[in-house]
Amino acid sequence: MKQYLDLVKYVLENGQRKVNRTGVATLSCFGVFYKVNLAEGYPLLTTKKVYFKSMLQELFWYLSGEEHIRNLRQHTKIWDAWADEEGHLETAYGRFWRRFPVPEKGLPGEKWATKWVTTDPVTGQKTFDQIQYVIDSLKEIKKNPESPALRRLVVSAWHPANAAESLLPPCHYSFCFNVTGGKLNCHLTQRSADIALGVPFNIACYALLTMMLAKETGFEVGEFAHTLIDAHIYENHIDGLKEQLTRTPGKLPTVKIADKPFNELTPDDIELIGYEPQGFIKFGVAV
Repeated sequence: MKQYLDLVKYVLENGQRKVNRTGVATLSCFGVFYKVNLAEGYPLLTTKKVYFKSMLQELFWYLSGEEHIRNLRQHTKIWDAWADEEGHLETAYGRFWRRFPVPEKGLPGEKWATKWVTTDPVTGQKTFDQIQYVIDSLKEIKKNPESPALRRLVVSAWHPANAAESLLPPCHYSFCFNVTGGKLNCHLTQRSADIALGVPFNIACYALLTMMLAKETGFEVGEFAHTLIDAHIYENHIDGLKEQLTRTPGKLPTVKIADKPFNELTPDDIELIGYEPQGFIKFGVAV
């Protein structure tokens, strides 16, 4: 995917060296942006192998709303370094996607949209299902393009009090959907972006989520846009990324999604077709 290689090249050429909490310095750029047309294919990198099945399990873990990785660990170990011994993860993305905590009675002078607010069976708190709100709002927009929800399709994984105490606060912390010309677009904002390891997964994850939501709500797929606030390359990833820059991107694969309601889909209902990546490149994780 050319947009990704352009991103790599830009940060290698323009990044400033920064030290950070991991002990491995980075080349870092502020405020990088790119977008991909999802109608041209599924943006899974072809210049190296990306583990699609691991990404798929991670996405469905988000959508489950679980705040632990006990089930996820059966399929991938990518979150093990940040969870406690029991598998609890303070900043589990899906916890806030599907169960964002809200005050019991709302703020003074406000009422909560009870349609999407339920009592959490684990904590007993009132929580808001942001993903279901997006689905229902998109279906409303499909019927009425002037719906008030048109520019309000925002999902946040960032809870300030949670993030202030967490070992690893959410990196891809907010995303927003947009309908233009009958096509569903997604914009992801990411505070911290590990270009070698994280970004290929982020692209694949949110592109697939957009495709799933488009299918559920009757829209064509549009674009995936991505703003990287701190776009960085760890120094021990430089050689591997330079190797990728010597490779020519291949044809993008496609994805087939089963004809089932969104909330009934499982990883087995997603089929990757025509993925022919080039050789694997190993990148170490900076914890």
